[in-house]
This record gives sequence, structure tokens and C-alpha cells, in this order.
Amino acid sequence: MHIVIMGCGRTGAALASEFESRGHSVAIIDQLGDAFRRLPSDFQGQRITGVGFDRDTLVSAGVEDAYAFAAVSSGDNSNILAARVVRETYGVENVVARISDPGRAQVYDRLGIRTVAPVPWTSAQIVSHLLPGGTDAKFTDVTVGVALRSFAYSDGWLGRSIAELEAATGTRVAYLQRFSAAVLPTTDTVLQPGDGLHVIMEVDALDRVTRVLSRPPAVRS
Repeated sequence: MHIVIMGCGRTGAALASEFESRGHSVAIIDQLGDAFRRLPSDFQGQRITGVGFDRDTLVSAGVEDAYAFAAVSSGDNSNILAARVVRETYGVENVVARISDPGRAQVYDRLGIRTVAPVPWTSAQIVSHLLPGGTDAKFTDVTVGVALRSFAYSDGWLGRSIAELEAATGTRVAYLQRFSAAVLPTTDTVLQPGDGLHVIMEVDALDRVTRVLSRPPAVRS
């Protein structure tokens, strides 16, 4: 498949190398010819110097035959503009744009443009490492406000069912890591010693879920 990338910063260069290593053809666009020095010395793809939302530049990069387009330059507006041109003019369905402003993600999502917002992802990672509670963010979709997280939990939850845990936390258990395998639980599955707990939850529920799981559950009547 042919992949077009706009922006040859660290992210763009890493993507170009990764896609090429997987056997895809790659064209990467940047306004500065010097930016291509970030590419591996053995990179075989196209290096296009130009503006990423300029149609002549895009055609030179092979956008008319592209399977996917990634806009990862340093400018939010340039990324969105390029993504819209590629999607709406050339009909490329697989389009992703990096934006630094997470508040604009929902707007672009409604336009059919998938976005990656590094700020909330990075901040979530830092918070999870700095604060107590043993949570770890695996995936966050800022567009809909949902996250996949792993949680430490009180030993008091051992022997309790997934149904009890979900009811108490308002989350959904995605899977348990039991020994070296993943277990897709049913509501009757019981937490066992050593189980790694991975849940789907609303992003803004982190503090509440952490508090619930850090304490033993209520005693059964």
C-alpha cells in the first residue's frame, strides 16, 4: 500500500521508517528539505519538498493512489487543512491529523477526520506515574471521553465477582491478565490473586474508581 506523510519531524520520520519496514511504499512531505535528514540513511521512499496541502505537491507524492495519509507537521491548522483536502478532494478514507489542541478534536471528528492529540495522552501518562494508586493509561479516546486503564486494587476484592466490581466502580472490565494470558471475563468470573485488572471507563471517573478499588468492598449482608 502507498502511504503519504506530511511533516518530517521526529514523528513523521519514525512513521515513514515504520511503514517502509512493513513493506509499504512511502512518500513524505516537508517544507524544509533539511528535515529529511531525520530519515534513516536507507530510506527508499519519496522525499517531497513542498507545502503539504498544496495539490501539486500532494499529486507529486502519489496521493491519488494513496491508501492512507498522516498529517503530523508542527502546525494544527496545516494538519487539518491538509487532511481535509486529501479526504474531500482525493477521496482517501484513512486520514489522521495530529493536533495539539484537544478541544478541537470533536469538531474534526464530526468532519470525518480522525485526530491524535498528544497533550492529553502525555499528561495522562505523567499523572499515572506520579500519583499513587497504581493506575496506568493504556488508551484514551479524547473524542468520546473513554479510556482503557489498568488498576491496582485492594486484596479485599479477591474472590469477588466481576459483576460486583463493575457495579461498584461504574466501569466495564475489558480483560484480566492471569499469569501470562489474557482472560475475557464474564460477570461470574472471580478475581484471583495476581490478576491484572484492565477496565474501560469514563476519563473523568479516574479519581472515583481509584478510591473504590483502593479500599475493600462493602461487607456482604
